[in-house]
Amino acid sequence: MLSDISRFNMYLFFKLPAAWWSGVRLRSLSTQQAVVTVKHRWINQNPFNSMFWAVQGMAAELSTGAMVIDQIKASGTKISMLVANNKASFSKKATGRIRFSCQDGHLIAGAIEKAIQTGEGQTFWMQSVGVNQDGVVVSTFDFEWTIKVK
Repeated sequence: MLSDISRFNMYLFFKLPAAWWSGVRLRSLSTQQAVVTVKHRWINQNPFNSMFWAVQGMAAELSTGAMVIDQIKASGTKISMLVANNKASFSKKATGRIRFSCQDGHLIAGAIEKAIQTGEGQTFWMQSVGVNQDGVVVSTFDFEWTIKVK
């Protein structure tokens, strides 16, 4: 039997193939945090010999969105989700393996509960930080998620 992480990465292959082919992989997932890694390779590089910003964005978004997907599924309610806004800052060239982690899972349950109770859409911001193998922050992404009961 496949683990939840393996199933999610298989889902990635079929639903987000650009992320999968770029090397984006979910490594751990809980209700509170998620970790996604991606390694700088030829297929995901930019002309400056570092990882293309959009690949970093895919990995960062997955570290936030995987928790949203997981908690929506656990709620048993049909809820749509969408990124409404995002912000990013880059502080160092992304080379080697980059680890994106988000620890904002605590924000999701309340938004889901409020969306179910009120029938109104809810928004919340989540942050993902990308760190290289030396522990240096290379980029920080913030995503505004919107959820709404279908």
